[in-house]
Amino acid sequence: MSDYQAARIALGARLRELRAEAGLNGKQLAEGLGWPPSKVSKLENAKQSPTAEDLRVLVGVLGTPEALTELMGRLRTLETHYAAWRRQLAAGVRARQEAWQATEGTAGTVRNFESACIPGLLQTAEYARHMFERTTALHRTPPDIEAGVNARMQRQQALYAPGRDFRFLVWESALHMVLCPREVMAGQLDRLSGVFGMTTVELGIVPLGADMTVVPTHGFWLFDDQLVMVETIGAELRVTDRAEIDLYRTVWEELERVAVTGPQAHRLIARARATLELM
Repeated sequence: MSDYQAARIALGARLRELRAEAGLNGKQLAEGLGWPPSKVSKLENAKQSPTAEDLRVLVGVLGTPEALTELMGRLRTLETHYAAWRRQLAAGVRARQEAWQATEGTAGTVRNFESACIPGLLQTAEYARHMFERTTALHRTPPDIEAGVNARMQRQQALYAPGRDFRFLVWESALHMVLCPREVMAGQLDRLSGVFGMTTVELGIVPLGADMTVVPTHGFWLFDDQLVMVETIGAELRVTDRAEIDLYRTVWEELERVAVTGPQAHRLIARARATLELM
């Protein structure tokens, strides 16, 4: 059973408990809410997920407004899909890259902020290879490195498709984070410099000295303002709650406000490249 389904079952059981405490059967509750009886059954038996508005009207009819905060918390947990990396990578990094490609393919606008590494869609094969080696070693998952690299390179074909819109923001620190041999990092920075001028790609660098009003604690992806994906050390999060998506969009807009683009961004990349040669 997935974490998502387990959370939905727990929420359904809690709704059933509240109904029983109110002395109502499913039909009576449905009549009070103006819902078909089947909806109450589906919610309580984890066949359907409630909306925030469903919960608000439900506690009103049950006479338990004090339960709304708890129920909304459960719903938020449900809407944040949590998948541990060991489970995500059980079939190898190639399968994970193919899953990412499927998600990206459904979005018209893809926005990605990275604080410590180069965005996957802008990585060279050599840089990606070293990233996958670190990932599989950390999580002790199948080391299908070359298949993963090939799949990531295949994902990057979307960057050249007319009509697509990819926007990347990279914290300047990521340009100096050496997660691979220096010659590989040098090639990676050269690759970043080559992104400027692509019609489907916008690249901005957030300078280390930027005066910001938000704290960019981790990288994230934003797909059409409908889905946020976050990669933590231990898991991948899929966020669909509207309020939380709005928070990520606010952070993105602030990062975008202070980011430099064009010649200024190119100079920061060139400076990081020169620093490598001095070491």
